[in-house]
Amino acid sequence: MDGLDENSLQTRAVSALRLPPVTIEMPYQSLPIDQSDVRYIHGPDSAPQPGVPAGETVAFEWSDSAVYPGTFRKFWVHVPAQYDPAEPASLMVFQDGWWYLDPAGEVRGAIVLDNLIHRGDIPVTIGVFVDPGVFPGAENPKNRNNEYDAFDDQYVTFLLTEIIPQVAERYAIAQSPEQWGICGGSSGGNCAFTAAWLRPDKFRRVIGYLSSFAQMPDGNPYPQLIARVPRKPLRVFMQGGHRDLNWNEPQWNWLAENLRVAAALAEAGYDFRLVLGDGGHSPNHGGVLLPDALRWLWRPDDSSCRSSSHRARAK
Repeated sequence: MDGLDENSLQTRAVSALRLPPVTIEMPYQSLPIDQSDVRYIHGPDSAPQPGVPAGETVAFEWSDSAVYPGTFRKFWVHVPAQYDPAEPASLMVFQDGWWYLDPAGEVRGAIVLDNLIHRGDIPVTIGVFVDPGVFPGAENPKNRNNEYDAFDDQYVTFLLTEIIPQVAERYAIAQSPEQWGICGGSSGGNCAFTAAWLRPDKFRRVIGYLSSFAQMPDGNPYPQLIARVPRKPLRVFMQGGHRDLNWNEPQWNWLAENLRVAAALAEAGYDFRLVLGDGGHSPNHGGVLLPDALRWLWRPDDSSCRSSSHRARAK
């Protein structure tokens, strides 16, 4: 060992641990050159698999809302087979409940949760699938856009005070915000982002598909807010479509507003991922991506996923 000091050995050991990132080879796939609709094909994690135990889905109705008086809605709680009352489960809340739960639909949330939990890709997670409210008998019964597009804490307060307590009465739910996620598409996507933005003490993991930032009543506040407000402890997965609503127009452009939010997150050093696909305002691509989105969302903490420019500024 003559000629080698202890500091030199430690430096070499640390360098040896810093392995280069693995390069993943992706098969070539030609891009469509016209404006035809594109349909993505679901993978095996979006279908029931042999040997994977199915969880239990319990349906609820709620018509006694103090936050949204006069509304009626259904919601479903999916409890995985691996749930143990002695071990509090993580929580994932999905907007547009039945659309995201329907086993014959595009998203198939309960099936995906069962498959990923069975393999250990995500923690044991209870899924809560919440429909938007309706006013029974009203001429315009749907309350979806009022609930989802508003830039205020009304909807997240509704979840925290009216829906989640009903779940927590029956099942053991972890209380750490790192174990709470929220997901939605279209107006449900910006709704999910708003819930986490305003209450990061509760929700810190977000999935937004084709989010309708473009139709928020007073405009999209997030590009400026993200740039101005100190970075919040959020992990955000976004999916956009290059032919989303008004994709080639100067106003009300869903694609442009999603890109503006993504750019702001990148410049602020957030832990976020953006996936762009072909196609329009359809749940197909986001549904196909749900297994990968959940795996990414629940992966072990890795600060290297934040932008290098943010790390440079932080030195």
